Amino acid sequence: MIRAYTFLMRPTVGQAAALGEMLRDHCGLYNGALQERRDAYRHISKTSIKYGQQSAQLKEIRAFDPERQGRWSFSSQQATLRRLDTAFAAFFRRITSGDTPGYPRFRGVDWFDTVDFPKDGDGCRWDSTPHDQQTRVRFQGVGHVKVNQHRPVVGKVKTVSVKRQGRKWFVVLTAEQTQPEPLPATGSVVGIDMGIVSFLTTSGGEHVANPRHARKAAAKLEAAQHKLSRVGRLRRDKRTANHQRAVQRVADLHRKVRRQRLDHAHKTALGLVRDHDLIAHEDLRIRNMLRSPAPKPNPEQPGSFLPNGAAAKAGLNRSISDAGWGVFLTILHAKAESAGRDVIAVDPRNTSRTCPECGHVAAENRPTQEKFHCVGCGHQAHADIVGASNVLRAGLARRQAQPA
Repeated sequence: MIRAYTFLMRPTVGQAAALGEMLRDHCGLYNGALQERRDAYRHISKTSIKYGQQSAQLKEIRAFDPERQGRWSFSSQQATLRRLDTAFAAFFRRITSGDTPGYPRFRGVDWFDTVDFPKDGDGCRWDSTPHDQQTRVRFQGVGHVKVNQHRPVVGKVKTVSVKRQGRKWFVVLTAEQTQPEPLPATGSVVGIDMGIVSFLTTSGGEHVANPRHARKAAAKLEAAQHKLSRVGRLRRDKRTANHQRAVQRVADLHRKVRRQRLDHAHKTALGLVRDHDLIAHEDLRIRNMLRSPAPKPNPEQPGSFLPNGAAAKAGLNRSISDAGWGVFLTILHAKAESAGRDVIAVDPRNTSRTCPECGHVAAENRPTQEKFHCVGCGHQAHADIVGASNVLRAGLARRQAQPA
């Protein structure tokens, strides 16, 4: 199996400047390759350029511009071109499936924050035997950079990536490891119901509170964004120190919320994996849930629209995004795979409207957000617990139906 490790780097002032130049030059390579593809399709009878053709030009590009392109690793530049090729492949895949395409866009220097090295030892070198208790990683054109290695790297390092987040630099490693021993069986199974009021509710009746990290930081974010807007209006030059500090403040607050959300997701998923052999959850289509309601034209007044609940839906969308269901489910599946646990996704339709006692399905069974009252048999319970119980029942049925 492949596991990723992320460590904070501590470059010197000169090394930080060199890392910034590396990102800038790889960004220029990415944008130049994108421009070449656009021009070829528009002006040369809709010709499509592939990765192989652009990769073959790298030798000439490096010789023509040795100061900006020739100083960096050849394999890392190939990885940048593959990154563009992957973006185009995703674009055409979305067209085929009928989704919103999203044509690949040019990247600004501040938005191009990662450089990949496909192989350890080719343009980079992870020092697995640190000297003077200090781990280092070497990059071509930068030198040996100190790394704050807070845990050991298990397995053989396969790829290395440099990532910039604000003013900090990180190195991301992927290591190939043997499959770990599964955790001892507990004999317990659980179904979980994802929600807004409670982050999740288990079929056993346990409620995990929704931390609402973004809502708690909303006041600070609003003040920081207001200051950024005010500085931008007062000074047209966006490169002033005040403007840069305001931008950095907003970015730092968003990064803090993201880290808090990740920390909560990791701890919650770890608790479930340790305590249960099987975990069933709803197969949520979060992207569809976040869609805005369609406008309602007013037939009596052409050009005007009827109320469609867009403001209320926007608030719900913010709450769904703040909960971070997608991140949590991704982490849950990864931890369960490492621990030898089973995770099953089931159809979420009517899980909170089906009576677990008599099986009656009706929207009236759930009169409020928390209350479940079956109109058929009179069974009463918490609606989220009922939903989690139905999810578990569907998960067990699906596991039994799967071939051995």
